[in-house]
This record gives sequence, structure tokens and C-alpha cells, in this order.
Amino acid sequence: QVQLVESGGGLVQPGGSLRLSCAASGSIFSAYGWYRQGAGKQRELVATITRGGSTNYVDSAKGRFTISRDNAKNTVYLQMNNLKPEDTAVYYCNVRGVNGIDYWGKGTLVTVSS
Repeated sequence: QVQLVESGGGLVQPGGSLRLSCAASGSIFSAYGWYRQGAGKQRELVATITRGGSTNYVDSAKGRFTISRDNAKNTVYLQMNNLKPEDTAVYYCNVRGVNGIDYWGKGTLVTVSS
């Protein structure tokens, strides 16, 4: 049974930083990602990383966010710097099993406000 445990969300002032973590267990994963959903908005991709280390970012995250993973720990991280109020959202961890199935975390709230 696949389980995802997210951590690291919270309240931060504009310009601040947060680091999200997502520990996955129960399978072997080929790719990891972070998505977010702001109030009244659709869920959008923030960043993805393959097991081999290839990354992809939404334009608004480029230069501010960094996704990384620890394959041995099946853990993916999202380092978020220079946070802006528009980054406020629930952030969801996503992992893709080698069988092609996507699994989702429950989400962690990030609030950027002064």
C-alpha cells in the first residue's frame, strides 16, 4: 500500500522560504512532483523530477523553487525561496509508480502573508 507523508507547510512572510518534504513508501517510484491549488483555482503543476534527476518547473517557480529527491529514502523536497502572496495554496505531493499509477498526498497548506 502506497503512503505519502507530507510536511513543511505553514505561514511565512513575503520574501521568506519554506521547504516541503514528501516521504513515499510502499512501491518503487519513477517520478515525483509537487502541485498546488489556490483558493478558487485549478490544481497546477509546480515542479517535477524523475528518478534520474530530470526536472521541470512552472514558469512562475523558475529561479525561486528547487525540487530534489532522495531515491534511497523515496523522498522528494521542494525548496521555496522568495515566496510571494500568489504562492499561497495547498501543495500536493505526487508520485508515479513504475506501473504508471499516480499517487497523491493529502496536501499541506502554504500561506504567504505579512
